[in-house]
Amino acid sequence: MDISQNKPLIVVVDDSAAVRDFFEKVAKSLAIELQVFVSAADAMPYLEQHQPSLLFLDIIMPDKDGLTFLQELRHDVRHENTPTIVISSKDYAQDRIAAKELGVMEFVAKPMSTRTISDLIVKFAGIEPDSATHE
Repeated sequence: MDISQNKPLIVVVDDSAAVRDFFEKVAKSLAIELQVFVSAADAMPYLEQHQPSLLFLDIIMPDKDGLTFLQELRHDVRHENTPTIVISSKDYAQDRIAAKELGVMEFVAKPMSTRTISDLIVKFAGIEPDSATHE
């Protein structure tokens, strides 16, 4: 949780501009702080300094896939238990198994609805349901 604003910190790592825009739209209806990154390389320096309430990771990214990135994050004591949700257009059983072994809370196939993502943020980031509105 981001103490300065007392809002849950949600971090999204996805190379798709459409997905990043989607999360920015969702964030407007919730009392959260949102940080979005294009790649694992862009997100890592931020995550070395911040503890998100919830992390959303894409699997297919140009520099490093999301599951490999999460495996590296899990070696950092600060991120051993960071709540993580995988979002991906690649919905294969082996990815779901690998994600589960890394402690992923949910695996969401793209495209996803605003309601699905809002509900996951409310559920895993500790937001009171009445502070979330749905369009």
